[in-house]
Parts: sequence; C-alpha cells; structure tokens
Amino acid sequence: MTGPASPALVGRDAQLRALLQAIGGPPAVILVQGEAGIGKTRLVRAATERLRAERRTVLLGHCHQLREPFPYGPVFDALRHAAPALPPVDRLNPVTGALRGHLPELAGQLPPAPTPPPLDDVRAERHRLFRAVHALLAAAAPATLVVEDLHWADDGTRDLLRFLTDQPPEGLALVVTFRREDLPVPGLPFGHAYRPQPGVRSEVISLAPLDVEDVRNLTGALLGGAPVPKGFAATLHERTAGVPFVIEEVVRSLLDDEGRLPGGAEGPEALDRLPVPLLLREAMAEQLAGLSPAALRVVRAAAVLRVPADEPLLATVSGAVSGAVSGVVSGEGTEEEEGGAEKPGAGLSEAVKAGVLLEQPDGQYGFRHALAQQAAYDAIPGPDRWPIHRRAMAALSALDPAPLVQLAYHARRGGDLEAWRRHGGAAADHAAAVGDVPLAVEVLEAMLADPKLPRDARGPLALRLSRIAAVGLSYRRVVRLLRHLLSDDFLSRHVRGEARLNLGVLLSNQAGSIAEGRQEILTALPDLHDRPGLAARGLALLAMPAWGSEPLSTHEAWMDEAEKLLAAVEDQDPELTAAVHANKVTLAMLVGSPDAFSLVSTLPVNHPSAAVRRQAARAYSNLCDAAMALGHYGAAEGFAARSRTIAEESGALYPVYLVEVSSVRLHWLTGRWEGLRERAVAAVELTPEAPLLAVDARLVLGMLALARGEWEEAAEQLGEAGVRDCESGFLPVAVLASAGLIELHLARGALDAALSEAEWAVGRLRRKGIWVWGDLLVPQAVAALLKAGRAGEAAGLVAEFAAGVERRTAPSAHAALGLALGALAEHEGGHEEAAARYAEAKAAYEAMPRPHAAARAAEAEAGVRLALGARDEAARLVGDAAERYAALGATRDAARCRRLLREIGAAGPARRARKAGGGVLSPREAEVARLVALGHTNREIAEVLFLSRRTVDTHVARVLHKLGVRTRNDVREPRPDDRPGPEPTF
Repeated sequence: MTGPASPALVGRDAQLRALLQAIGGPPAVILVQGEAGIGKTRLVRAATERLRAERRTVLLGHCHQLREPFPYGPVFDALRHAAPALPPVDRLNPVTGALRGHLPELAGQLPPAPTPPPLDDVRAERHRLFRAVHALLAAAAPATLVVEDLHWADDGTRDLLRFLTDQPPEGLALVVTFRREDLPVPGLPFGHAYRPQPGVRSEVISLAPLDVEDVRNLTGALLGGAPVPKGFAATLHERTAGVPFVIEEVVRSLLDDEGRLPGGAEGPEALDRLPVPLLLREAMAEQLAGLSPAALRVVRAAAVLRVPADEPLLATVSGAVSGAVSGVVSGEGTEEEEGGAEKPGAGLSEAVKAGVLLEQPDGQYGFRHALAQQAAYDAIPGPDRWPIHRRAMAALSALDPAPLVQLAYHARRGGDLEAWRRHGGAAADHAAAVGDVPLAVEVLEAMLADPKLPRDARGPLALRLSRIAAVGLSYRRVVRLLRHLLSDDFLSRHVRGEARLNLGVLLSNQAGSIAEGRQEILTALPDLHDRPGLAARGLALLAMPAWGSEPLSTHEAWMDEAEKLLAAVEDQDPELTAAVHANKVTLAMLVGSPDAFSLVSTLPVNHPSAAVRRQAARAYSNLCDAAMALGHYGAAEGFAARSRTIAEESGALYPVYLVEVSSVRLHWLTGRWEGLRERAVAAVELTPEAPLLAVDARLVLGMLALARGEWEEAAEQLGEAGVRDCESGFLPVAVLASAGLIELHLARGALDAALSEAEWAVGRLRRKGIWVWGDLLVPQAVAALLKAGRAGEAAGLVAEFAAGVERRTAPSAHAALGLALGALAEHEGGHEEAAARYAEAKAAYEAMPRPHAAARAAEAEAGVRLALGARDEAARLVGDAAERYAALGATRDAARCRRLLREIGAAGPARRARKAGGGVLSPREAEVARLVALGHTNREIAEVLFLSRRTVDTHVARVLHKLGVRTRNDVREPRPDDRPGPEPTF
C-alpha cells in the first residue's frame, strides 16, 4: 500500500539532493528503500516535479498489490507516456517494433513489428522484448524511469529491470522504490544480487523516521503553517515513531471541522486519547489475516503486553505453554489443548517473518511503533482480551521485582479493579520514591481520570498526585484534575486544604501563574487552621518577596508566622520543616541579609529522606536567583551546581529546569555572550505555556539587542519580561528590564517615555522596599532625571537608594550606588569626585565579574577625565571599553566608544587583523550587513553605529558587492565564518 503523499517534503533535504544528483549523472540506478509510510513516494515525486519543470522526460510506473496478470506491466505503463520524447520512427531501432502489441498508444510511432521468433522459443521472445525496451529507453533519453513499490512487482518485471541495470542505456536514470522487509527475497529488490556496472552511477537512499523537529515541521505544514508546540511534536514523535504517513493520519484524525487541533496546546493529551487511524487499522487487519492461529495468538499477546517481551513471556501470555498459568482463567481452553501440542516458538517466528513483530535488542519482540500495537490490540475481540490480560498479570506477578505499572494496566484491562487500585498506588509510590516523578504523576493522573475509580478513593489519590506533582515538571493535566476535584464537595476539609495548597504551589512554580497560585494558597489557609505544619508551608511560600505587590514587611510577617506555627508542632514533618526553612534562607538571601550565607549552611542536604533533599535542591535553585540579583555571581554558580547535584539524585526535576533557565541571565551578567542569544531563544520556546518562566530569557534577549542597537527587538523582549505584571512578575528581573527600557528610550531621544518608565519601576521598588534589586534601575533613572533637569529628584532617589542598601551584602547594588553618586557629582561639576566614584564602580564590577557594566563605568570615567583635560587617560579608558564591548558583541556600545575616540583625536588600540579579501566582509562591514539584513535604513545604521551617512553608504555598497547581491533585500546576516576578525579602530 502506498500512502498518500505528505503536503510537504520534510527532513529529506539530503536525500533529495542525493537523488537529483544521481539522476543528473546517467546512466544511473537509484534504489530508494524504507518502511511503509516513510515517504518514498513523496521524495520521488519532489524530484520528478523538478525534472518535469525543466522539461525533462519522466516515465512513471507503479506495482500494485492487487494486480491482474500483465507481465512487465509497470514498465509498459511508464513507456506509454514516452511519445513526446521519441525521435521520428525512421530513427528508431527496428527492434522497438516488438513493442507494438504491448504499447498500442505508441503504435504509430514505432517501426513495424519484426519477424517473430519460433513459437516454442520463449527465451528468444523475452530477450527480444527486453532489447526493445532497452532501445526505446535509449531513444527517449535523457530520461528518468521510475518504478514504485517494487516489492509488489511480478517476476517478469524484476527480470526486465535487472536486464536494464546490467547495461543501462546512456542517458537513463532508473529509480525504484521498495520496502526491504516486504521483498520476496530479502535484500534483493531485483530478485538477484545487483552489482553496479563500470560507468554506471549507483545510489542507495534509505529513508529513516523523522526526528522530533522534522515531525514538528511536518505537522505545521499539515496545519497550514500554524505553530506547533515542541511538547506536542515530541509526543507525536513518540506515538508514531516518526513515520510520515502515520503522522499525517494521526494529525488528520485529531483535526476539528475547521482544520485545527482541538485544545491547541493540549495536543499531547489529545494524542494519549488517540484512536488508531483507519488506514493503519486496515493495514494491520490485512497483515493479521494472513497469520496462522499460533502466530495470531503471539501477536495478540504482544499487543496486550504493550512493551517488548521475550519469547518465554510471549509464549506464556499467548497460552502456547501448556499449564504455565493454569487456574488463572477458569474455563478457558486454548486451541492447542483442543487440537494438540504446538511448538512454542513457531508462532513467534511466523509473526517476525511476516513483519508484524520485530526483533529488538536483548531478545525482545514488539511492534514497530505504538499505533501498530494499538491497531493489533483493537483487532482483538473484547471478550478475548480479558483472559490475555489476566494471563499477563499472572506471568508478570512472578517476576522479581514485579513491574507494578504493567500490573496496574493489566489489572484494569482485565477487570480486576481492586488489584488495579493496589498496583497503581504502589506503582506511583515506588516511582516517586526512586525519583521518577513524571511516571508517578502519569499513573495517578490516569487513575483519577478513570470513571471506574470509586468516589471514596479519589481523595487519597488526589493528595498523592498533588504532593508528587509539586516537585515535577508536568502540571497542565494535574491542575485541571485538581481543580475539578476541588470543585466537588465530597473531599474532606483536610484533604481539600492540603490539595488546594499543593495546587497553589504547582501554579506558583511550574505553571508560572503566580497570582493564581497565591490566591489558591490564601484560600487553603482556613481549611488548614488545625494543621499548622501545612499552613506554615503556605505562609512560607507567600513570604517570598519577589512576587506580589505587598511590601517587604508583609512578607517578613508571613515568614515569622510560618516559623511560629511550625514551632508549635510536636511531631514535625521533616519535609514540611525543610520547605519552610528553605524559604527562610531564600528570603534572607533575596534581601541581602548579612546572615544569609551562614543560613545556607543549615540546609538539610544530607538528610536521609529524598523528599527533604528535594526541598534543599529547590532552596539552592532559589538561592542561585537571589545571589544573581545581588551580584554574588560566583556564589550563584555554586548554588546552581549544588542544586543540580541534589535534584538529580533526589528526582526533583523542577529545580534543575529552573537553574537551566536562570543560567541564561547569569551568563549575560558575567559576560559569557557567545551563543547566548540562541540559548535564550531556545529557553523562550521551552516555556510557551508559562511565559512568566521565560522572563530571564526575555530580559537577556532584550539586553543583547539593546547592546547591538536593535531597537525594535529590544523593546519587544524587554516589554515581555514582566515589567507591567505587578502580581506575577519576578521583580528582580522586571526592574532590570525597566532599566533597559529607560536606556532604550534615552538612546532614541524619547525622554518623556524614559521618565515614565523610571517613575513606574522606581515606584514598584519603593513599595516593595527592597532596594538591593535596583542596581541597574537606579543609575538609569538618575540619568533620565538629570537629563530632564530634575537634579533634586535624582539626588533624593540616590539618597533613598543609599539608605536602602546600607548594611546589605549586595555587591552590585553598592557598585551601582557609586555610578549614581558619580553621575550626581558630574552633573554638579565635581569631576574629580565623579572620576573616583566611577573608578570604584569599575573595580567593583570587574571583581564580580560583570564586564559590560565595568566597561560602562570605564566609559563614564573617561568622560569626566576628558573634562579634566586628561586626554590620554580618557583615550585609554575608552579604548579599553571599546575592546570589552567588541569582545562581548555589543556592537552599538563599541561604536559609541569609537566615535568618542575620533572626537578625542587619539588612535585606538592596535589590533591584529587579517585582510578581508574576496567576498569576506570586514568586521565593520559585517556589522553593517547585519543591520541591513534586519531591515534598517542607512540613516538608522548611521545612528546605531555612530557613523556618517556617507560612510554607511560606502559600507553598504561594499557589502552588496562582496556578497554578490543586487539589492539590500538580498542581504542575509553574515555568519561568523564570513568575518576575517578584528580590525583597527580606524
């Protein structure tokens, strides 16, 4: 069966190139092989469409599974379309006349039929026919002959094709497609070994399943270009094994009447409920119909087991081993008992030879992909499934250790609900205990979603689910289930309170819905009034000051109350105690408390309980964020490493994820910018359904764009970093983003917008009362106020900032205070004081290290040194700053320094460079090319790079010439390899 072609050729660029190159170098024989639905037809069609567009001859024939007696039919079908390529009849080889009776459509263009050979010489007649086909193809050349689905070809067609491959006509490219597993003689598409002849190009193109990204692209094409979440693509890949035909059928079976996926981002859950596509069911039914009863029983056993199994287990579950599970299913007989003994491995061998089951590593046997297994399972009559599931339960129960998840599945499918509850609960508990949180969540979700689960069992399971999910990454279905359960009134107050508390934790952390999560926690507290330990945990979460609009004093009161409640508990739960303590340590670090680092040493990293250690892992991931906000970058690195180590060994997935996302901001702060934009983009793509978790990446993307003069990109990304979300925005990041927006507005001459942003952001920080987070915001706000002539307000802000960071361990805030004081002094004409302040800030940033900020401080110092007449010192400082900016990739910042050097009239620091020759762009030309590719006009490029319009015009002309393009619309952003390296400043 040849499936319908995909709407787009995805993931086959290399194979298409290879196919076209081979076709373009005749004589050639190209074999395209791959399993059913892998895309052989689509690949060949893509190639032939190009050939036809170039008016080249393509002759296409098909082999069919259900065919009438017609030797050589596929080749003759192809030759019927050769008329336009044939020369006049008098130039054809006379032997081609032997085809008149086979190709009536060409009778008028063929010579007269030659004298027939003796009637009893069948070999002679066949040989003459083969020669005639060879001669006709030679006359039609250059031509491409395609024969599809060769595994269904008759023997005569194989013989004819083998004849052609022995000595192909000059100018002929022969392309055949086939399924290797369905060939009559395995591995021999032509029935005999094919040996490429000298001078004949030979190519074997094997099509493998698509990877996840290609599945995503194909799905997007099926949806008309709609974006496809990576999670959906990954689940679809798992369910379909990357087979394009199966992907198409799955996606089409999910579409609603308007051609869209129902539920949008809920796609992965829809896949879990997916029915097997009709064509796949028909294909599987066809395969099963040809099996013997013994093979069919083995296939059914494999379908029921769902996972690959070895031969003894398959034999037991299929019932082929007499007495293996006697008494499991009373009254059920097998055909072997009724019709005699059967060799246990016979059915398995037949199923493997038929391609229904595949042998996998370690002697396991199973299906090619999940939907094939589901199709085989659906083909089993309902009454016949229960006995097989119960045999599976009996066989699996004897294993040590028992596979609890499989036992729960077979118990449910076998109708034993009590065993299902028992095994399911044990499976979830065991998975959580060994750190496999996703599996535990999956098991509990499935049980809670099952209508057969008794009402009185839902409460305990809901609690299990809420507890386990709080440390995992999966949350969407958990949130829906918990909300549904909490909307009912059958839960007890204690169960309802704890489940709602855990829902609040889940929403606040994994889902990134801070406001909703905090509200759930507040709602849960009354139900927990007589459970002080749990109430303490809720209050400790509310005590985290980075979220919400409450002042620091409110957060500190919540933390104090949490500690009091916990102290009143006689038999404390170690996990709850650890959770509250983790938040206490985090709070101390976030506000720059002098005792924060001593508190870190009290975290229970070596506690025997994995649940307690998971709380320690969470604490260290929070500490990484907190230390970053203060300028303790080395400590942040250490906290991140500690969090990863503890989380990975204790099974806490969320802290690992959080540290990975936060590391993007840490690398930006510490000057590790190479490849950072790509990492940030990837982080944003990982969190499409929880945008608040992507604020670090958004901040970094905005700041990188700002440093390169990409205004629109900077405005968009910084605006998405939580600057206007008072309840759910992560304030330490939001104020950094606001600082970037102030700088952006000032660079674009929009003073009013800069002042408005400064007023908003400073107001948020003032209400919160945690000034240590103002390290970037306050200097930018001061710059805007001074530019507006509001020096008094600027001085008041600096005084307020100084008081707020006093006695706080916050290196970046203290360095920023130096910058702000320097700006005030410079504005008042105190250049000596300003220079000293800027130099101190520069030294502090270098010690952190924070190279971009250090360069900014050096640039500021240079300005006042120049005012003091120290031109050489100013030039040195500006030159050093330019070097730092260039090394980071801060294009606009480096250009600003180069302009200042030109104004000073000093030569910039000499730098080694290779001469840009040929089509290689110089570094300056590469900067211009990048901005041209982004759509900037020459005037805008001049503003970004601090160059004259005339200079930019010259650079653009050189870029167009070197890249060999006519218009700026054809310019693409240059790759690093296109650039020769640094060049002198002038």
